[in-house]
Amino acid sequence: MQIRTIDLTRGSIMKALLLFAVPLFISNLFQQLYNTADTMIVGNVLGDQSLAAIGSTSAVFELIIGFANGVGSGFGIVIACLWGANDREKLKKAVASSLILSLMLSAVLMIVSFVALKPLLILLKTPADILEEAYGYISIICMAVAITMLYNLGAALLRAIGDSITPLIVLLIASVLNIALDFLFMTRFSMGIAGAAVATVIAQGVCCIFCFWFILRRAKVLVPSRKDFSFDSALCRELLEQGFSMGFMLSIVSLGTVALQSSINVLGTQIIAAHTTARKLFGLLTMPFATVAAAIATFTSQNKGAEQYDRIRQGVYQANMLTTIYSIVVTILIFLSAPFLVHVMSGSSDPFILQTGSMYMRINSPFFIVLGVLLNLRNALQGMGRKIIPLFSSIIELIGKVIFASLLIPFMGYLGICFCEPFVWSCMALQLWFSFYRSEEIRAVK
Repeated sequence: MQIRTIDLTRGSIMKALLLFAVPLFISNLFQQLYNTADTMIVGNVLGDQSLAAIGSTSAVFELIIGFANGVGSGFGIVIACLWGANDREKLKKAVASSLILSLMLSAVLMIVSFVALKPLLILLKTPADILEEAYGYISIICMAVAITMLYNLGAALLRAIGDSITPLIVLLIASVLNIALDFLFMTRFSMGIAGAAVATVIAQGVCCIFCFWFILRRAKVLVPSRKDFSFDSALCRELLEQGFSMGFMLSIVSLGTVALQSSINVLGTQIIAAHTTARKLFGLLTMPFATVAAAIATFTSQNKGAEQYDRIRQGVYQANMLTTIYSIVVTILIFLSAPFLVHVMSGSSDPFILQTGSMYMRINSPFFIVLGVLLNLRNALQGMGRKIIPLFSSIIELIGKVIFASLLIPFMGYLGICFCEPFVWSCMALQLWFSFYRSEEIRAVK
């Protein structure tokens, strides 16, 4: 029995995007539950200090895990293009090379994490009273980065050929397991936030195993033979260029977040707890943007392989309409219920935490329209093989965050944190809009 895939190169664009994106959205929702469940359970079971310990590691988490996820997504873009071009022989060779490169990169990331993790937390001015707890949590996550990278590769392979259902099924199983293990390790076994990290690693391990089991049993087109593992320098270079482009793009974004995190950490435990909660809410509420953007990356890759650039332009336009409508709805929701949402997420009744978290959400949400557009354009450019332009947009983000962290936040305090990202998003969106619509392929479309 073969898996059901969606051909993104023909038929109604909106229907194809929605059929592909809805399972992807639900998958992302349950993926987000890994960290959100940790936050809610830690906040309610262990208290504000442990919540701050997890929050103080969020920038480091995004830096390392973001790179691993980006590499897997970049490999998936190459494979989606080969799928759209109907080049099955090269597709299998690309899968084989992706597996080898993922394992090699995972080993490098583990070594770097082992050496640099604690000095980085100290450099970020993590408060002394939560340093050891924070280090214990993030070190477990980072030592299992190979599991994260392989799972994301497996999911990217399936999505590259138009299957967003199988990764959803896998995540449904793993998310339930993650939440159950969170309670077990933190309450019954009294493992503290280290228990949350172990639960996340085990759940992602289950994701990884099930994902590749599905590929072996039901997606034979993705299963390479022994001869496909032969070294192809041109193909490896293409995979690494696309993988590093997306990986470094996310890492550069995270480096900016690291700069902001150092500014947040000196503002005290209450600010850290409030910001952690607001960022978790931000992650949940902006998931539809990431989902549509991920769908656009696969959509663009397949249609690039099929040389249908008019369809790419129409797809980006319709994706922008979807994210704009959603942005308006969610902004209204945030202005009406931000304190309640912060309370539910954190378990805290501290008025300062509720007020501070709500301020962050209310300042950022009106700019969600800009965020949705820039994510769609950036992923479309990645799917078209434009590796440098999205990377440059990430450099804009890094520079903007460093400027805020070093020059404005010392005078504005947490208010500067709140205004930083809307300003950066606006600059990035302008650059990406010009780059996409002035690209040779899009300008040639009549």
